[in-house]
Amino acid sequence: MLGYQDPGGVFTVMIQLGAVLAVVWLYRAKIRTVLAGLPKPGPARRFGLAVLLGCVPAFAAGALLADYVKTVLYYSPAVMAWAFVVGGLVMLAAERWRPSATVKELEGLTLPRALAVGACQTLALVPGVSRSGATMVGGMLLGLDRAVAAEFSFFLAIPTIAGAFVHDLLEVRDQLTTDRALEIAIGFVAAFVSAALVIRPFLRYVTRAGFAPFAWYRIALGVLLFAAMAAGWQ
Repeated sequence: MLGYQDPGGVFTVMIQLGAVLAVVWLYRAKIRTVLAGLPKPGPARRFGLAVLLGCVPAFAAGALLADYVKTVLYYSPAVMAWAFVVGGLVMLAAERWRPSATVKELEGLTLPRALAVGACQTLALVPGVSRSGATMVGGMLLGLDRAVAAEFSFFLAIPTIAGAFVHDLLEVRDQLTTDRALEIAIGFVAAFVSAALVIRPFLRYVTRAGFAPFAWYRIALGVLLFAAMAAGWQ
């Protein structure tokens, strides 16, 4: 809408590190507890393993499909529009027919469930599919409480998006001009501030009201994209 060009989505991926650092800041106490508990068996080590295992599918899919996604899918408004609409419908279906929550705290998350949620995260390689939305809805369908699904999604974001950041930085390190670096720095700060302000209120809201409002927003946005394409916008 702004007419901003972002070849390969590099800017989009790199500024998300700002949002990841906001997650690290907001959950610093939990992260310290997990890191301190890693040397010995227990809930902290199990949760740390769950996060790492949940990232494996995304790392594998990213390594195999990143070039195709950046050179083909990123330039298809139709793919984005379908992703918005279908993703919204899946959210509505999950809210209506999800199983009863059996995991009501992060420490109760099993490794097989963590891997399955991580598999849902790979859907975010498709432009228009929300990484957090895919993992949250996947978690709910696997029996996670809304709040647990949302928190686990944020923890998965830390290594996943950090890895994507490092990958893209290595790819474009010889092409970063001063102007490009300044754009990324501004976007980075904006992402950090907005995430720091939104994450906790978002968790409270979805715990109380669910994902239906976000689903309808996605459907409406997808319909608008289809209408724009029908009007000749490319």
